[in-house]
Amino acid sequence: MEFRGTTIVAVKRDGKTVFGADSQATLDTMVFKDGVKKLHKIYNDKILVGFAGAVAPAFAVLRLLEENLNKYSGNLQRALVELSSGWQNLNAMRSGVEVMMIIANKEDIFVFTGDGMVTRPNDDFVSVGSGSKYALGAARALFENTKLSAKDIAEKSLQIASEYCIYTNNHLFFEEVK
Repeated sequence: MEFRGTTIVAVKRDGKTVFGADSQATLDTMVFKDGVKKLHKIYNDKILVGFAGAVAPAFAVLRLLEENLNKYSGNLQRALVELSSGWQNLNAMRSGVEVMMIIANKEDIFVFTGDGMVTRPNDDFVSVGSGSKYALGAARALFENTKLSAKDIAEKSLQIASEYCIYTNNHLFFEEVK
């Protein structure tokens, strides 16, 4: 049995970047816990991280990211490049580390995957996790066709994802990058 499923969405609009997350932890086919915190502020609350997938690798990534942020004076892009390189070396013998993270500061949003790849999305919205396809589709439609705020888009996207993805609930949490 394995823990699985969550949905994280990040939306940047009008100078604000907001993350939203559901709060369900699923063990195999059973809802294991509700109220799980999947959004974390690091580096003096200037960096926001949301993760989906395996918890142990996610916390290992968080620890290494914080070390790199301290080493590179908060330069997120540089810290992620170093993290990616180091993570790939650490995990060269493993395959399929199941973790995906959205990492952002006020200027940029990045996605980190379990194999150590770091990407910058083309859009000002992104989603990871089991319900990410639903949330991403909803975010795109709302972003392109409404004037809703970043938080409202994140919230409505997660609500829609929770209606389709059995691993995503509608008990939602939100954080804004400051």
